[in-house]
Amino acid sequence: MTHREIFRLLVEVPWIVFVLYWIVGALKTRATRESETAASRTAILLIEIAGYVLIFSPSAGVGFLGTRFMPRTLASVALGVALTWSGIGLAIWARYHLAEYWSARITIKEDHQLIRTGPYSHLRHPIYSGLVLATIGSAIVIDEWRCVLGVCLVLAGYCMKAKKEEAMLSQQFGDAFREHQEHTGFLIPRFR
Repeated sequence: MTHREIFRLLVEVPWIVFVLYWIVGALKTRATRESETAASRTAILLIEIAGYVLIFSPSAGVGFLGTRFMPRTLASVALGVALTWSGIGLAIWARYHLAEYWSARITIKEDHQLIRTGPYSHLRHPIYSGLVLATIGSAIVIDEWRCVLGVCLVLAGYCMKAKKEEAMLSQQFGDAFREHQEHTGFLIPRFR
């Protein structure tokens, strides 16, 4: 196994763990009371999928998209692996705190509660923050221009999703959510 294959494996394993945790966690959620439209969900999902395809599909490296965007060093690869694992860890930690209120779609669950524990004490969207961080780490390890474009699409998709989610949470929780916004960061943590 080459160094490149080992580094790629070190990036793929946390994503596999993430997907497995998400599948198991999806079995234990509350019933949905209110949800985003299918059209809204589809548009954002297509942007995110396009980003992840660019990052993880070697066949997307056509022309300059398949060339390196930075010199590959052991330090840059180690940084990328660390960011990937840290990002996935943050997303899983946040998903754990959301527990039964989590959904892949933007929703309000039955008897929905505003979560302010764990990473939600500093971030409003720690799952998205973690996934963006992991995406950046993966892009550093794979090290091709297609990954830079992929990161931009993933970031755009999660920002759009987070803004729609905030509108729904603001409507549901009113002043409590606005107060939460004052003390937490959107995708970058805010420490009081």
